Amino acid sequence: MKQKIEGIYVPHIVPLLPNGDINEPELRRYISWMIDRGVHGLYPNGSTGEFLRFTPDERARINQIVIDEARGRVPVLAGAAESNTRETIKACELYHSYGARAVAIVSPFYYNLSSESVYAYFHEIATNSPIDVTLYNIPMFASPIDVPTIKRLSQLERVAAIKDSSGDIGFASRVINAVRPDRPDFVFLTGWDLALVPMLLMGADGGTNALAGVVPEVTRQIFDAVRAGQIEQAKALQFRILDLFEAAVYSEDFPEGVRAAVELRGFDLGAGRQPISDKQRVDIAALRRVLQCMIADFGLTDPPSEGCPPRTGGIDQDRIAQITQGVIDQLRQRGVM
Repeated sequence: MKQKIEGIYVPHIVPLLPNGDINEPELRRYISWMIDRGVHGLYPNGSTGEFLRFTPDERARINQIVIDEARGRVPVLAGAAESNTRETIKACELYHSYGARAVAIVSPFYYNLSSESVYAYFHEIATNSPIDVTLYNIPMFASPIDVPTIKRLSQLERVAAIKDSSGDIGFASRVINAVRPDRPDFVFLTGWDLALVPMLLMGADGGTNALAGVVPEVTRQIFDAVRAGQIEQAKALQFRILDLFEAAVYSEDFPEGVRAAVELRGFDLGAGRQPISDKQRVDIAALRRVLQCMIADFGLTDPPSEGCPPRTGGIDQDRIAQITQGVIDQLRQRGVM
């Protein structure tokens, strides 16, 4: 019997060496660390994993490393999106041979396609794939998959799930309501961290959440609390991760904030393949101090040496406060203050 896709899956970043190559030992260490902290599954080659910045061979190698390191401890939802159906089907075949539980395939991107074209795209893949397919709806970056199209696709045996990163709770609820009567086994995963508790309450099976790669302990607690009917506890944790999500996801060009946050958990991720300016480096350094204070609030890391000024609720203001505090500390060390 196939293992059900449910719980917290991590769309994780890939550590890189100074020359830009995949840092395999650090990736393996990161994978085992997340598993040890309770994530239910892994999702390599997602948006957080910057799949478009790797070559097809590198994407295959990333999936191979993750599946091998998981060693069956948790299932792997392998990102398999390529630029056309022919290459995507080849990727499905390859990742099936590696031992992935299922693949995740984003809707066609760059070209804004009609619903009929989106249906035809997934239909061709699903009818030729040897492995279960998860639809990936992320309308800010790719052709949207509307509710009628999802319902039609759910009638295909190989289409087993959807990961929805629209952030639209109303849309997500309509998907569940439209599909579940005919496909009670159809899996819904929310890809929007801020909607995790609401969507679990509406019947979602889990989430693929960037913060699960930063604070896996907390996202697992949220899932477990909802499943145990401890809704107030789940809501409290959901509210506590709001600031962390906004700082990690919105403050810098995605996923630089997430990269900075993961490094605060003790990993050497290296520089991403998207070049950043000197100004961005300064901004990210300040953001790291804000993120460190937020993660320290959960007791998962130490606060910065200069301490944590009271947060204002505005990330930019908090960054300025951290920079100011750092300058004051340096002046004190020099005896100027």
